[in-house]
Amino acid sequence: MEATAISRLTTRDLTYIAACTALLAVCSWISIPTAVPFTLQTMGIFLTMGLLGGRRGTLAILTFILLAAVGAPVLAGFTGGLGVVLGSTGGYILGFLLTGLVVWGAERLLGSSLPVLAAALAAGMALCYAFGTAWFMAVYARTEGPIGLTTAFGWCVTPFLVPDSVKLGLSLVLIPRLRRHVR
Repeated sequence: MEATAISRLTTRDLTYIAACTALLAVCSWISIPTAVPFTLQTMGIFLTMGLLGGRRGTLAILTFILLAAVGAPVLAGFTGGLGVVLGSTGGYILGFLLTGLVVWGAERLLGSSLPVLAAALAAGMALCYAFGTAWFMAVYARTEGPIGLTTAFGWCVTPFLVPDSVKLGLSLVLIPRLRRHVR
């Protein structure tokens, strides 16, 4: 990130970034019990990016990840710490930052319309899935032994495709209604 992009943050920007960092934590704590439990964390990512835009949204995600890394209990199950962030599923958490960067780049190149945002969020999540799965395979191989891509994808991505698609759709409905309250 450019130093100038960060140095030009206003008090309002910092407040929105802090509020969306808190939103990400709260969404991480909300767990929906199913055969494979999932959280509202990705919905928090979608809302953050849609409400704050690329620059501020990416900074909110970075702040969230840094809080998790230093041990703040902002992740699912009220966990945190470098061990969790660097653990087998930590690639998905770090991949959220890639999602933010994709949205930021798309915004700079194509504008911030809802269709551009929808495409950028979908592309960002695909990149997050890819990065997280590669990370999972590497960490799992070190601790448990090698694992195939199909198995890793089946464990780590397939169960979340439909719920994440629903969360993306719901976020795209909410974002225009909430955007008018965020400057």
